[in-house]
Amino acid sequence: MSIRCVPLGAGQDVGRSCLILTIANKNIMLDCGMHMGYSDNRRFPDFSYLSKSGNFNGVLDCIIISHFHLDHCGALPYFTEICGYDGPIYMTTPTRAIAPILLDDMRKVVAERKGDTNFFTAAEIRACLAKVIAVSLHETVHVDADLKIKPYYAGHVLGAAMFHIQVGDLSVVYTGDYNMTPDRHLGAAWIDECRPDLLITETTYATTTRASKRTRELDFFSKWEVLIPVFALGRAQELCILIDSYWAQTGLKAPIYFSAGLTERANQYYKLFLGWTNEKIKSSFSGSDADSSHNMFDFKHIQPFERTYADDPGPMVLFASPGMLHAGQSLDVFKKWCGDPKNMISCRILFLAGEKVIDVDKVTRLNVNLQVKNLSFSAHADAKGIMQLIGMCKPKHVMLVHGEARKMAILKERIHKETGIPCFDPPNGTSISLQGQEYIHAYMSESAPYPRLLDATELKTEFGIESIQLQFRIRKTYSPTEIISRNAQVPPGQQKRKQQHASPSMEALGIVFQMVSKG
Repeated sequence: MSIRCVPLGAGQDVGRSCLILTIANKNIMLDCGMHMGYSDNRRFPDFSYLSKSGNFNGVLDCIIISHFHLDHCGALPYFTEICGYDGPIYMTTPTRAIAPILLDDMRKVVAERKGDTNFFTAAEIRACLAKVIAVSLHETVHVDADLKIKPYYAGHVLGAAMFHIQVGDLSVVYTGDYNMTPDRHLGAAWIDECRPDLLITETTYATTTRASKRTRELDFFSKWEVLIPVFALGRAQELCILIDSYWAQTGLKAPIYFSAGLTERANQYYKLFLGWTNEKIKSSFSGSDADSSHNMFDFKHIQPFERTYADDPGPMVLFASPGMLHAGQSLDVFKKWCGDPKNMISCRILFLAGEKVIDVDKVTRLNVNLQVKNLSFSAHADAKGIMQLIGMCKPKHVMLVHGEARKMAILKERIHKETGIPCFDPPNGTSISLQGQEYIHAYMSESAPYPRLLDATELKTEFGIESIQLQFRIRKTYSPTEIISRNAQVPPGQQKRKQQHASPSMEALGIVFQMVSKG
């Protein structure tokens, strides 16, 4: 059996995460995201790679969505309702609950404000999510008789999960986005030492080791007149907890605003999925934390934002969506504030790096005089965290996705140098292939006097196999000498086992034979 994986998105790139994983004869789509930087057909993965005729149900066995961010799930309604995929879709319960909110926010921007007709509707979002099968952490889900999946806690955002995918004796771990460092509202990612044949990991911060959380927080509070583009749920809650606590400690009076309705919505979902948060958040909801007199998401210093507030004089902090600054309220406010050098935008928007003049669209050009700061509160694993995860699950091979090509190459070399593990970083449309060990499972009836092993000639004649390794366990009382002498020479290392287990009362014996045809 073999493993094959090709990125349709996120191969040496960030955005439009979508990978096609093949294990033996099973095809799994890992995430189905959209690229926020495009408004044409490039925003969605090229699904024609899967099927030129559009018969996606005949090709895919299932889709796995790692979390609710649009670069990981934004193309899902398009693929199911417009392209016609109707098979199983798996994600965690929080992801299934929150994804429709972000999808509909994006639909409103693209379809209603920009007038794009080649986009999914609100009804299609509902129809898509109705097909989703929700899974719980550490729950082993049997997709069919051969394929099973198991989600693990990924941190990053509420409901994010890494998935362990198994077909027979082959397995792959797909991380999606994850964070190995606990923060103010979520815990750190964790997975078993499952020793997968392949680990597919994000590499957003492939070469970065971030400063401590305390250092980043102090830097954050040295700024004023701040616009912070955020997504509706996720890092927004982390920063709201941080800034609300700081305002309470210092008595600062500058207003803090958040897009109207989002704080109430966040509060609702964090209450609903309290088990996914860290212990401090759980304590604040239950009232068991002696230092906490209120719900952590009942922000005392954060107010709903009205569009007219953007023209108010004096300092303020504004959390505005969407996080990519490509449309909506965050872009509207940016247009008003970008000309004043006293103002600042805190984000990781690549097109703003060092630019003094930017073209927002075909008819809008802006002079950028405000300060642009990357105050990183991103919930992605940094280089240290990626190496930590590799040490945690101990894979046989590693594949890098969701990062910049140059930085991937540096991390790839580091992984190979420090661990000796083969590492791959394919671009979009380029596949990697791994040849796994193939196991033949055979069962013996109660009436059989002994297990019969085919000799090398029979293997080649009946199965066309030149070389095979047979591994089996016998759960019946036999003489080891009788078993081992049958059709095969005892391999080195089994001689000692034979001597140690000479008693015929042995309950279970695992034996490995290597049989090579010379024909």
